Amino acid sequence: MAWKWIELFTGSLDQKKRYRRYKARIDALPEPYGTAASAFQRYFMYYGGIVDGETSLSMLGDFADLWERAAADATPVRAIVGDDPVEFAEAFAQAYTGKRWIDKERERLIVAIDRAAGGQE
Repeated sequence: MAWKWIELFTGSLDQKKRYRRYKARIDALPEPYGTAASAFQRYFMYYGGIVDGETSLSMLGDFADLWERAAADATPVRAIVGDDPVEFAEAFAQAYTGKRWIDKERERLIVAIDRAAGGQE
């Protein structure tokens, strides 16, 4: 029962374990796949902004699957990501819908402008 109190403040312990397993999978990739996957992971942390843990873990699990399969098949990195790695990363992340940190800021902006415009219409 105490673990529920701990998770209230720290987040899901199961999700933390799943994330560690994901990281271990990425760290175990042979080169050049490990370097490529790590670079994308860093980009996802800045671009993705998914705040829903389950959605984020689902995306990262699928991402690890992709790189493990590519390594097993010896698929060239460019054959996976194409000529524009940014486009690949953003398309990959956008395929996973979930609550994003920007959603709250978008709502704040809308409310602020609605208040400011109040009687001007």
